[in-house]
Amino acid sequence: MTNRKHNFSAGPCTLPLEVLEEAQHEFVDYQGAGMSLIEMSHRGAHFDTVANEAMSLAMEVFEVPDDFSVLFLQGGAILQFSMIPMNLLHNGQKGAYVNSGTWAKGAITDAKQYGEVYTAWDGAETNYTRMPSTEDLQMQDNTRYLHITTNETIGGIRFADWPEVDVPMIGDMSSEYMARPIPWDKFDMIYGGAQKNLGPAGMAVVFIRKSILEHTNQNIGRYLRYDIQESKGSMFNTPPVFPIYMFGKVLKWMKKEGGLASMEANASKKSSTLYTAIDQSGGYYNCPVEVASRSHMNVVFRLPSEDLEKKFLSESVNEGLLNLKGHRSVGGCRASIYNALPYESVIALTQFMDTFKAANS
Repeated sequence: MTNRKHNFSAGPCTLPLEVLEEAQHEFVDYQGAGMSLIEMSHRGAHFDTVANEAMSLAMEVFEVPDDFSVLFLQGGAILQFSMIPMNLLHNGQKGAYVNSGTWAKGAITDAKQYGEVYTAWDGAETNYTRMPSTEDLQMQDNTRYLHITTNETIGGIRFADWPEVDVPMIGDMSSEYMARPIPWDKFDMIYGGAQKNLGPAGMAVVFIRKSILEHTNQNIGRYLRYDIQESKGSMFNTPPVFPIYMFGKVLKWMKKEGGLASMEANASKKSSTLYTAIDQSGGYYNCPVEVASRSHMNVVFRLPSEDLEKKFLSESVNEGLLNLKGHRSVGGCRASIYNALPYESVIALTQFMDTFKAANS
C-alpha cells in the first residue's frame, strides 16, 4: 500500500501497516475456520489461544514482574477512574492525586464520587506546563495511593522522573503505554486505554499487583471488582475480542522491532527531531511546555497567530499530514508520535514546517 498518510492522531492511534495487513488477510476466514475471529465464541479454542498469547506478550514486552496480573477490561481508561477508588479505598483511607491536566482532572472528579481524595499537587498554578518534582507533592496521612497521569495527551507533558513517595503509586499511562520501562516496585497498578499506542479503541489494559486483590472492596458490582476479573482471566463476561486480537498482534510487532528498549529509543529520536525543529525556528513555532517535562508522545506547539495556525493545519492536510490540530480545549497544534508512527513521518512534518515558515514569515 503506497498511499498511507502521515497520521498524527492522538487516538485512535497509528498502527503498524504489517499488523493491519495481517489482520486484513485473516479477517474473513481465521486460520481456515470458515469464519472471522470476531464471529467465534470467546470460550472457543481459537480465541482462548489469542487471549492467552496476548496476556503472555503483555507481561513479556512490558517487562512485568510475576507478582502482577494483566486484565483486559472494557470502558477504556475512564472507567478505571471509578474502579480504582471503588476497589482500593476503604474507610479512613485517602487517595492522593496529581492534577497535571485534563485527564488527571477527570480521574479526580470521578474518584470523589467513591471515596476521600485530595490533590497532592495542582498544575493549574503553572497552566499545566510542567510535572511536579517529588518535593512539590503535599502528601497527607492515611494515604492509600498516589495517582499520577504519567503523560498528559492534551497538554503534552510527562513525568521524566518518577516521584519518590512512601505509598504505592497508580499510573494512567494511556498515551505512552509501553513506550518506556517503569519501576514496577513503585506501583500497585498501571492502566491505560489501548487506543493511544497499542491497538484499536474499546479496551483498557490493567496491570495490578496480585497481593492487593485480597483486600479490595467486595461490595460493588461484580464486573467492577478487580479480584473477580483476575480470577476469571478477564473472561467474566464477553471480552473486547477484536481489541485483544489486535493488541496481541501489535505486541508481536513490538517484540520483533526490538521490544521496549527500541520503542523508547525511537520515541526519543522522533520527539527530539521535532522539538529541535520547533526550538530552532527562531520563535516562529513555540512549545509552551517546560523542557524537562516535554512529552515524547504528544508534541504541542503554537504559531505566531491563530490565523497562521488555521492556514498551517489546512495546508498540512494537502501534504498528507493529518490530525495535527490541537485539542479543542487548548487549541494550537499537536503531533502525536506513537510507537508505530514511522520516523519518516516526523521528517515529513519538519520539512513542511520549514517550508511553511519560509512562505509565511
